[in-house]
Amino acid sequence: MLELTLISVLTLVASIVGTVTGFGTSPIMIPVLLFWYPLPQALLLVGIIHWVGDIWKMILFRKGATWNLVLLFGIPSVLAAYAGARLTLATESTILLRILGAALIGYTFFLLFHSSWKLPRTNATAVTGGALSGLMAGIFGVGGAVRGAVLTAFDLPKHIYIFTAGAIALMTDSMRLLTYGIGNVNLPRELWYGMILFLPLSFIGAWLSKKIVGLVPERAFRQVVALFLAIIGLKFLLFP
Repeated sequence: MLELTLISVLTLVASIVGTVTGFGTSPIMIPVLLFWYPLPQALLLVGIIHWVGDIWKMILFRKGATWNLVLLFGIPSVLAAYAGARLTLATESTILLRILGAALIGYTFFLLFHSSWKLPRTNATAVTGGALSGLMAGIFGVGGAVRGAVLTAFDLPKHIYIFTAGAIALMTDSMRLLTYGIGNVNLPRELWYGMILFLPLSFIGAWLSKKIVGLVPERAFRQVVALFLAIIGLKFLLFP
């Protein structure tokens, strides 16, 4: 019961932060859940919550639909997520997560000192970013940080940014959940019962995040995302 209560609180906090930043719940939830559950079960649990959270984002921020970018980014992400999910049980993740963390920190510092520079706003950037984020999502469940780093290149208004991140994540999460299911990954019974709490709390978190986003000026929004990129990168580098 204590674990379910803690996971419920974790779901609410992760939903708020993950929606505002566009990273999703995984970077916050997975490191904590690994204290109790093996990686495949943690990925499946968070994947289900994340998948439902993607739907909340698309509903709450539906005025920000940009389907061209969603498809350019999302199709490579889905294909790469399948490959990554297949490798989950056979991959040594520590070294790759450290590399990812260092890259995110480096990218954030580069943006601080070269605030006018951005990744090129091209189709190639979207396709490459989609493939990288899908691969990270499939293997580690943390593709949102890479997705956020790439989407900042397009200088999207905050509502469009959040909707786009949610739509891409929905496509990616659908593929990796299907792959985990085919691989016979399952959850303990108490976690299925816990969904009665987890899923409504993910909606409450997304709804609260919409109120918070409305208070953040457009100019400051990119800086908020960059700050969370640095925090996630530091976590991966020091505690993969």
